[in-house]
Amino acid sequence: MQYSEYRERLFAGEWNLSEVVDTFLERIKSYKHLNVFLDVYEEEARQKAKEISEKIKNGNAGRLAGMVIGLKDILAYKDHGLQCGSKILDGFQSQFTATAVQRLLNEDAIIIGRQNCDEFGMGSSNENSAFGPTLNFWNENKVPGGSSGASAVAVAAGLCHASIGSDTGGSVRQPSAFNGTVGLKPTYGRISRWGLAAYASSFDCIGPITSSVADAALLLEVMAGKDEYDSTASPIAPELYSDFTSNLEKKRIGYFKEALHSEGLDEGVKQATISKIEELRSQGHEIVELDFPELKYLLPVYYTLTMAEASSNLNRYDGVRYGHRAKDAKNLEELYKKTRGEGFGKEVKRRILLGTFILSAEYYDAYYAKAQRVRTLIIQKTNDYFKEVDFILSPTTPSPAFDLGRKNVSATEAYLEDIYTVHANVCGIPAISIPNGKSPEGLPYGLQILAPSFAEKDLLNFAKHIE
Repeated sequence: MQYSEYRERLFAGEWNLSEVVDTFLERIKSYKHLNVFLDVYEEEARQKAKEISEKIKNGNAGRLAGMVIGLKDILAYKDHGLQCGSKILDGFQSQFTATAVQRLLNEDAIIIGRQNCDEFGMGSSNENSAFGPTLNFWNENKVPGGSSGASAVAVAAGLCHASIGSDTGGSVRQPSAFNGTVGLKPTYGRISRWGLAAYASSFDCIGPITSSVADAALLLEVMAGKDEYDSTASPIAPELYSDFTSNLEKKRIGYFKEALHSEGLDEGVKQATISKIEELRSQGHEIVELDFPELKYLLPVYYTLTMAEASSNLNRYDGVRYGHRAKDAKNLEELYKKTRGEGFGKEVKRRILLGTFILSAEYYDAYYAKAQRVRTLIIQKTNDYFKEVDFILSPTTPSPAFDLGRKNVSATEAYLEDIYTVHANVCGIPAISIPNGKSPEGLPYGLQILAPSFAEKDLLNFAKHIE
């Protein structure tokens, strides 16, 4: 059920908000074994429900009144825990609230808890969390995707109306594909990053995970906009994303030939994507096949640059100011080494080491500078494509959810999971994943739609049309 219908019943008095919150809390307990929530704000949520119920009676409730939302453990919420799925931030409580979160609270959303995630957003399976893996709602032997895997499971399992995650290379869209939810990554700078723990600052985006395109549009509308605390937040005014057009004009829709013939693409995912393309063709939309030989460079560019940025961003976790501090260190250097060695997980250490190597004086030009040049070329080529087409379609992921533990053996194999999603982050353009059928085993597939920068209104309108 999308929020508009829920809100109508809530405001008509058919439902009691306190009872709704209690139902969610009971459901969270019932699905505790999925390892979705690291913290549940029970009493706070109940108190908020009472306050909002009074506002509804008085006619001054906000636009998200009674919407129950979970936060990925990477977003700051004042006086609440923030660990980024890592031991390095053991016991840390945020000193302020992220701008995006505050805008939700200002419109009377209810934050019900903090959700598990891959450590510092580094992973595609939610198996890199210091607090153990989250299980897929549809098949508990499968991963939920990552890094916002628990956030997607929470929506799929009905543990909250929506979740707010972060997307550095597909971390909202990929788990949405694995869980049959809607995941939106907006244009870079469309939502303020103030209060989002940094992984790779020129890639990171905050985005909603919902059960419908309409809810994603409404949440974007509330969270988007300039922010005095974030110089990268765009001053371009948000549009009325939730005001959909009933009659959709015929569009020019592109797809990359290489994307549908890439190595490792699951046959079921491929056929589901082709079927959707043919369905759109039958509706009168023009379908354009595009050549994108640069597809093979997306992952190397993405991982080269994000590892370099991660190496720089994670320097701040040293045991001196906050979080975990190693015991019995004999000097400052030993404190740094022991704290970071004990606090960071294997994948985070791998990316810090590679990022430091990439940024070293001897290899900077060979790797980092070259990757930046290739990134610029990819952005230019992508902008040229959008002169020919309105949207670009692809699978969200090359396969449905895979087995727990399967890709822990090979980091390279795990990184290939992001082959379709990193494009939007490399270019800073908006993208959305919507459900696109299921495998014979009942595992969801996702369809990804890319659009030009700041074309979220058109993107959401089109996504709703084909949802």
